[in-house]
Amino acid sequence: MGPTKVFRARNNVPDSIRGAYGLTDTRNTTHGSDSPASASREIAFFFPEFNEQLWYQQEEPRLRCGQVYYNAEERVHCVFRDEETELT
Repeated sequence: MGPTKVFRARNNVPDSIRGAYGLTDTRNTTHGSDSPASASREIAFFFPEFNEQLWYQQEEPRLRCGQVYYNAEERVHCVFRDEETELT
């Protein structure tokens, strides 16, 4: 992502997301939480229907194993379910 300050990003890491696309420090194109606790609060705020604990138990291990595919129709990466087979 690059430094939070767009000026620093443009000068120090111009190929980062913020260096290339950031406009101001508040319009810096991306957000990253500063800690796991902050991330949990922010996820719960923006995605109240998302069950973080369930994701860590069921989806995250598959993600680490590379069992994901890109769904072009929904424009998201998805984790293969037990009943699904990998695309070839």
